Amino acid sequence: MWCDLFIKKVFYMAEELKIKKGSTKEELYLSLYPQLASLIRDEEDLVANMANISSALKETFNFFWVGFYRVIRERLVLGPFQGPIACTSIAFGKGVCGKAWKEEKTIIVPDVDQFPGHIACSSLTRSEIVVPIKKDGDVIAILDIDSDKLNSFDEIDAVNLEKITLLL
Repeated sequence: MWCDLFIKKVFYMAEELKIKKGSTKEELYLSLYPQLASLIRDEEDLVANMANISSALKETFNFFWVGFYRVIRERLVLGPFQGPIACTSIAFGKGVCGKAWKEEKTIIVPDVDQFPGHIACSSLTRSEIVVPIKKDGDVIAILDIDSDKLNSFDEIDAVNLEKITLLL
């Protein structure tokens, strides 16, 4: 009996994030990081971990769209995400995601209408941040986050999202 109760408690602990309302962006990231690390620590499946990270980021920051694209056969292919439907496949070097993949660096776009070649998966997206994820020196995926507000992302996001993607 006590064993069943203990197991239930352990499994239920991962079902909700402990995020303090009214915190600054930096405080939210500081609170979220150890929870994500704990949540995905024992799971080896990349897609499962991407799913939980995208959900946690969406829930914590209420971003318009949060998701991953995985490198498959020389294209970025849609992976786990939270938000409205999205582009399914993106070519190397195309749009913000393809450029972040090509340049192997985080890209912050304050106003997507000012980004040459922006791929509009949703006309509601106003700003964006894209973080490449590397394994053995190669980009294997990217984290893409869209906002329906201008200038939503800054260096605080870049540093913390890069740290979160290292968990993968």
